[in-house]
Amino acid sequence: MVYVLSKDGAPLMPTKRHGKVKHMLKDGKAKVVRNKPFTIQLTYDTPHYTQPITLGIDSGYKYIGFSAVTEKGNTPNGVKEEVLSGEVNLRSNVSELLKERSMYRRIRRNKLRYRKSKFDNRVSSRKETPRKGFKESWLAPSIKHKLDTHIRFIEFIKKILPITNIVIEVAKFDTQKIKNPEIKGKEYQQGEQQNFYNLREYILYRDNYTCQLCGKSNVPLEVHHIGFWKGDRTNRPSNLITLCTKCHDPKNHLKGGKLYGMKPVQKPLKEATFMSTVRWKLVNILDCKYTYGYITKSKRIKLNLDKTHYNDAYCIAGGTSQRRIEPIYFEQIRRNNRSLEKFYDAKYIDTRDGSIKKGQELFNGRRTRNKNYNTENLRKFRGQKISKGRRSIRTQRYFYQPKDLVIYEGKKYTVKGIHCCGKRIILAELSKSFKIETVEPYMFRKGLCIT
Repeated sequence: MVYVLSKDGAPLMPTKRHGKVKHMLKDGKAKVVRNKPFTIQLTYDTPHYTQPITLGIDSGYKYIGFSAVTEKGNTPNGVKEEVLSGEVNLRSNVSELLKERSMYRRIRRNKLRYRKSKFDNRVSSRKETPRKGFKESWLAPSIKHKLDTHIRFIEFIKKILPITNIVIEVAKFDTQKIKNPEIKGKEYQQGEQQNFYNLREYILYRDNYTCQLCGKSNVPLEVHHIGFWKGDRTNRPSNLITLCTKCHDPKNHLKGGKLYGMKPVQKPLKEATFMSTVRWKLVNILDCKYTYGYITKSKRIKLNLDKTHYNDAYCIAGGTSQRRIEPIYFEQIRRNNRSLEKFYDAKYIDTRDGSIKKGQELFNGRRTRNKNYNTENLRKFRGQKISKGRRSIRTQRYFYQPKDLVIYEGKKYTVKGIHCCGKRIILAELSKSFKIETVEPYMFRKGLCIT
């Protein structure tokens, strides 16, 4: 499918007449404005005749399904035709990057001994201008980022297709009922933490004040996030467990440790919370129609379609089982890494087995200055130092960024990173780095990119 823009940039109906498009480009009657999806712009005046197109959006926390369907096709019997379909893979690391930024800022500011107090030195991000159609409200940065991505992507589709109607699937999830299907009435006000002073007290009581790894009880206890190793740090009780101070140490958090790879009893409810939070905001901002998941499911089963995001969007748009199009897959990629400071831990040879370990693993047993857990001092096992710890300050922006595509020895590879002050490049598919001069740029990938 080739998407067409008029001379003044207005979207026209797409075409499958590839031969005609080829001749128009050759004769100078059109020019290419986008390779993926392939879009051309006419260089001569033409009437703006278009047909009604309905865009169906399957909104979500991790993925966006989209499908554009014409109200009346070009066939003699007027069958509906799909002109655009696909999925968008959204970023899932925004929350972790915000926590990392906060950590670096806190460390940096705590080192300024005589820093003046600054409380009202910037405009609060919560004082945002209310949008049309709903009351003023504040959203967490990670949630607002996903909401803005939905809106930005829909605006992108409207630039290449003459969309006349938008239909979005919304949903409201009962998170209490997801955890307990039999809950009803006043039980909603009597949660599992009822009569407990705080969450930590409840977790210790639930686990009988016993370490869930070694089984000891008469020792100092701490509460651990089970999904910490994969970035799941939500404070729901099913994601928390009681550990003693000896089991809750840095080496067990690393890959291969006892705490790495543990899975919570219940999956996180981020997706359900996100949909319940932004459902009406999305509808009101776009001023569009909406539908519900159970309606989409019944249509999909009736059409005998697989459970995919673009198939759901096709049903949302009111499509039928004729004239489908090959789906396009988008991936949202980080535009810029603004973190200028990185810390790299020292590495030593462990005298017990000769393996190379970080200083974080061979430490003295104290994680804070005001607590002494009487744990074993592992510093005595530090042998020869392989590399010393250092703070790396990035002083320049490199030509290649992660997720960019390059050509190396005639093959296409994905950039993983740059090191040696920009002299060498690391490719994701290969195990070693190469000189920067040996690769050629193929595609710079930022924002919403087609995979």
